Amino acid sequence: MTTFFKLFVVFIQSFSLPIYAQHETCTINDGWKFLKADCVTAPDIAPDNGKWDDVHLPHTWNTDAYTDKDYYRGVCWYRRTLNLPSTWNGKQVFLKIDAASKAASIFINGKEVGEHIGGYTACTFDITSFCSFDSPNSLAIRVDNARQDVPPISADFTFFGGIYRDVWLTAVPKQHFHLTNHGSDGIFISTPQVSEEKGTILIRGEIKNDAPQKAVLELEHILYGPDDTVIQTQKQSVQIKAGELYAFRTETAPIAFPLLWTPETPYLYRIESILRDKKTKAILDRSNHHTGFRWFSFDGEQGFSLNGKPYKLRGICRHQDQNPIGVALTDEMHRRDMKLMKEMGANFIRISHYPQDDALLEQCDKLGMLAWEEIPIIDIVPDTPGYAENCERNLREMIRQHYNHPSIITWGYMNEILLVTQRRYQKEEELKPVLERTLALAKRLEEVLKEEDSTRASTMAFHGSNSYNEVGLGSITDIVGWNLYQGWYGGDLTGFERYLEEQHKMYPSHPMIVSEYGAGSDKRLHSLRPQAFDFSIEYQQKYLEHYLPVLEGTPYVCGGTHWNFIDFSSALRDESMPRINNKGLVYSDRTPKDVYYYYKAAWRKDIPVLHIASRDWTRRAGIQQGETPVMLPIKVYTNLPEVELFIDGKSLGKQKVTNYTAIFDVPFSHKEHYVSAKAENREIAGSGCIIEDGIHLSFTPVPAQLDGINLRSLELAVNVGSNCFYTSDESQLTWVPDQPYTKGSWGYVGGESKNSQTQVENTNDGPLFQTLRNGIESYCFDVPNGVYEIEFLFTDVFRENAATAYQLGRNSDVESRENCFSIIINDETVEEDFSPCRESGYFHALRKRYNITNFRNKIEIRFSTRNGKSFLNGVKLRKLY
Repeated sequence: MTTFFKLFVVFIQSFSLPIYAQHETCTINDGWKFLKADCVTAPDIAPDNGKWDDVHLPHTWNTDAYTDKDYYRGVCWYRRTLNLPSTWNGKQVFLKIDAASKAASIFINGKEVGEHIGGYTACTFDITSFCSFDSPNSLAIRVDNARQDVPPISADFTFFGGIYRDVWLTAVPKQHFHLTNHGSDGIFISTPQVSEEKGTILIRGEIKNDAPQKAVLELEHILYGPDDTVIQTQKQSVQIKAGELYAFRTETAPIAFPLLWTPETPYLYRIESILRDKKTKAILDRSNHHTGFRWFSFDGEQGFSLNGKPYKLRGICRHQDQNPIGVALTDEMHRRDMKLMKEMGANFIRISHYPQDDALLEQCDKLGMLAWEEIPIIDIVPDTPGYAENCERNLREMIRQHYNHPSIITWGYMNEILLVTQRRYQKEEELKPVLERTLALAKRLEEVLKEEDSTRASTMAFHGSNSYNEVGLGSITDIVGWNLYQGWYGGDLTGFERYLEEQHKMYPSHPMIVSEYGAGSDKRLHSLRPQAFDFSIEYQQKYLEHYLPVLEGTPYVCGGTHWNFIDFSSALRDESMPRINNKGLVYSDRTPKDVYYYYKAAWRKDIPVLHIASRDWTRRAGIQQGETPVMLPIKVYTNLPEVELFIDGKSLGKQKVTNYTAIFDVPFSHKEHYVSAKAENREIAGSGCIIEDGIHLSFTPVPAQLDGINLRSLELAVNVGSNCFYTSDESQLTWVPDQPYTKGSWGYVGGESKNSQTQVENTNDGPLFQTLRNGIESYCFDVPNGVYEIEFLFTDVFRENAATAYQLGRNSDVESRENCFSIIINDETVEEDFSPCRESGYFHALRKRYNITNFRNKIEIRFSTRNGKSFLNGVKLRKLY
């Protein structure tokens, strides 16, 4: 017997009342062995564990997905020894796996117990007949994350493999609640009648008799109020045959004036279900569930209503990973995420794109967060045997496992299902059978959803194409979600509200949610002239500051869910942070980005919010004319009407707040500055209180005229072809935005800027090499005579590369070519017929440094094309002597 089980048995036996020892449950997350390979002898009772690693659950084998696009997808094995307490002999023993991705086969003592297909829902197996209670048992689990008959098969996130949630053992008497009902605990709670005046609770479930003889039982349900006082008690007698599965259904008497559940007042009632032996009164099993009294509706004109009142869904989508541990999160981490969302003021979560941990749903109920939960059918419906059946099973599992959460208001089952479909099948004769297959599956799942739960709405999420309505998908579900990215992947920001208006005009009765919207951001990139797809922090702010007022001010839009809560793992992505989708409001480590506080200022009406939005840009640089201070914007997010800003204690005046934002032009001149903000709180949480925020900022001036002043201490680094400042994580050097050459200064001559957004090898400073000036003629620095070091940055991106389908309108249009050019510095050729791709390969970073002596009071670098075009990604100048 393991130490854990010895302690567990002692703990159970320490209770003076034996009734508490009937239903025993514990995790078995410790003591596992792991093998990253398939192994035919793994189920054997005594295998060779020499090549197996020690692991603790939760666990994933795909931490490689943060570095490798082709992360490991295949079969792995988990093993451990089970020493079951002798007191469990005569009981039924169950094994529950909260999640193993994508499919798991369970073996005990060399025999197969069963298989579960689906990487995001739980499964429970009765293992009693496979176990020994007087000798050690071997438990082996085969997990496969490469299955192509299990959703998802295509998606813009990493398919992490492993047993990445808890594994449980449960022992119960022969008569017990049904524990193998699609991974649920077999009891289902709903509120068939609910209003401000009264409400009733319906309790459904099943009892299983695994004994060889009949039994006479007593079933009791106790209803507790939010203050944990007993409100009602209901009892019934149950006669159950040997081996029978007995269904029960009980509705409470009306509860007068129930306390209604809302995100602001998440009142929870508790139902305790107790199963007793009728004669001895011994408790055989018991179960507890929360429920809440609430009702809701979706309307095409009026939007969403909760408990009979208009209610805007202010939401956020959430993936479940965290660098560097992948999806192997603890319950505490899930609860932390929910608290961060609630602190921001969100009242709605799209649990995307798959069912997530029970800890998350528990917090939705307790903290107050309405929820949309879905299964991961994404991009395309394949013609794969068993796929549709697996989708249906996963839908039933999700609904039954999370049915009792009052926070859930809608179930979903498809996301952007035409995205890959329309790109892969261009011809009508190829596309037609795929659309027919997709429609058939959607109709099948809609029927299943309503069969399982008619009390909640159904939904799908579409990418921004009216083709969903044209092929008939738009008319299947109760509500539709639109994933809209106007102003990011294409078009302009105002295209967002135009698209919503067009959809509402064409389909005025169909309720809609904006199920995704967002823009990427990289803390290393900042711009005074932010542009779409530059991944600057400032463009993400500009984008969201446009979208949120539209959502808030459009009554027929039920609400929106920002994409995404975190910067999450997407191994296919090659953008400024390869392997990462960086549209999060918080970083992977859950540090909030500045724009998180824009939402907090907009959504929190109960507390004052004042935030200087420069935590993402604490190391600043700017181009300085002589000794004149450099004026740089400082933004403040606040829900207060007016704010005053100070730099080094000097007031810069007050500004009225618009769209929860005030922007000040701030003079920077020193190496270190302290910027503070003050606002008077007259309306929130009392009056007359002064709210303050402050931050230390560093500043590096870059002279516009390189006239020799302090040049020896200057390292002028230019992010050629980009409008962004870039600060390296490694060196902390800031590369300033590119500029055209003017006499007396520095800059480029000729060419056009290009943003490749392709992963660049050999560097951690990818964004420096993803932008370039294509067809550049020369680069000039008007500098005094002396000895200088010049460094050039190159990466040849002029070859077609696999562009992700998820960039929508920004797919690669690069022509394949080899570029060859000469580099001439002050009429001296330093590189003859230079070909970056021949020297280092396509999509590989290349740095070239030269020491030159300047006699002209000017350094002119010319690029003479031999083949293709000349280009330059970055340039750095440093005076040596």
